[in-house]
Amino acid sequence: MISIVVPLFNEQDSLAELIRQIQHSVEADSLGVYEVLLIDDGSNDLSWSIIEKLSHENPTVHGIRFRRNFGKAAALAAGFAVAKGQFLVTMDADLQDDPKELVRLIEKLDKGHDVVSGWKQTRYDPWHKRWPSLVFNGILRKFTRLHLHDFNCGLKAYRREVLDEITLYGEMHRFIPVLAAARGFRVTEIAVQHHPRIHGVSKYGVSRILKGFLDLFTVVFLTRFRYRPQHLLGGIGLAASATAGVLLIGLMTIWAISRLDLGMQPIHLHERPVFYLTMVLFLLGSQMIGVGLLAELVVANSGCRTAPYSIATTTQADDAQSLAPTREQLDPLGIQS
Repeated sequence: MISIVVPLFNEQDSLAELIRQIQHSVEADSLGVYEVLLIDDGSNDLSWSIIEKLSHENPTVHGIRFRRNFGKAAALAAGFAVAKGQFLVTMDADLQDDPKELVRLIEKLDKGHDVVSGWKQTRYDPWHKRWPSLVFNGILRKFTRLHLHDFNCGLKAYRREVLDEITLYGEMHRFIPVLAAARGFRVTEIAVQHHPRIHGVSKYGVSRILKGFLDLFTVVFLTRFRYRPQHLLGGIGLAASATAGVLLIGLMTIWAISRLDLGMQPIHLHERPVFYLTMVLFLLGSQMIGVGLLAELVVANSGCRTAPYSIATTTQADDAQSLAPTREQLDPLGIQS
């Protein structure tokens, strides 16, 4: 089964046409059994009424309605939780994503990839959305070492096991390929058709860009240092302490030379600004190392929602079950319960 998860917010004018296009594409390409999950993220228009009508008319359409707007990541998480398919496809409800691309996404999964990300090679959006997105994608490629052209594209396909190992929260949905690649899943992309928006208005503004850059720091930390935070925090602390040590040795050398009978004016360290910079660096270094130790204690004793490894396959069926971490291993203190 293929599960098509569509998060939406105030898209009443496009829903009926979207379902028609999806149904036509699936049947034309003989993709087999499928379901469409429409996640209403607190719309205040007629979106939910239309979803109810579509669900009554088409047994493959199911709807979930939030009490208020929780964001796209929450909507996708809700859809992933109830989806029955082994392959899951996400797409936006504004008709800018083309359902005809479904067959190409599924073909990539059939060839052995775990995540297929769409690339809006020709994008029909205003400049104030395209240009910041280009900068953001470039920075993300640099820091995550995942060479995708368009991390923000809503048209993506996943194998079920990918989403079973990734927890969505905040606005982390655009980083699913990054998180998947960090766990060893095979990620690729294809150029997809993009259409101009016909109905409604865009739900994203400048704040999305700012939040995206903040989330970038979180993703880099989670993918590189989630299970070894001291390597980052302690590394910063050691660098600060080493710099302070070099400055202090220099200050002590100058102070000692000034005390010799060489005709120099005696130097008083407390009158030198670099002396206070040295003290600040020492304090910063010790604090960062201390925070790193606390982070290591949290990782060691509080457990994590996902295991520090990802199993692709085993030679015996029972091995995968025995290697899978137990609830107590992931949460030894019983926090989640």
